[in-house]
Amino acid sequence: MSSTNKTQIWVDADACPVVIKEILFKAANRTQIQITLIANHALHLPPSRYLNFIQVHSGFDVADNEIVKRLNVNDLVITSDIPLADEVISKGGLALSPRGELFNAGNIKSKLSMRDFMDVIRSSGVQTGGPAPLNQADRQTFAKHLDHWLNRHKS
Repeated sequence: MSSTNKTQIWVDADACPVVIKEILFKAANRTQIQITLIANHALHLPPSRYLNFIQVHSGFDVADNEIVKRLNVNDLVITSDIPLADEVISKGGLALSPRGELFNAGNIKSKLSMRDFMDVIRSSGVQTGGPAPLNQADRQTFAKHLDHWLNRHKS
């Protein structure tokens, strides 16, 4: 659990695109909401009393576990990690991907099943390719969902 009961944003920062972090940094200062980035490598954050950084040890799911441990109900987690999003939702939070995909109780199980299916396909040697580069529409969708969440959770 976090040290306060105030709703906040957690960022799975190891794989979060820089452009999305910049949107979050501006939102933190504009709305005065706490944003904590968690990663297993050092990050440079702009000076702001609304931005925090926690560096964790390298290892499988170490950053994810730290987010889940600190998460409060109604907190928002920025992640493209489907299993992490599932844990966040199970704990009463909301998850948003950097592409603007909102994960919730109504869609997370099917997303998790598809992710697991694709893992099986890849492990059998099929080349599935990676995700397309983040584009302007993705950024706009992300910003729209972020603004909607921020408007609902202003202190």
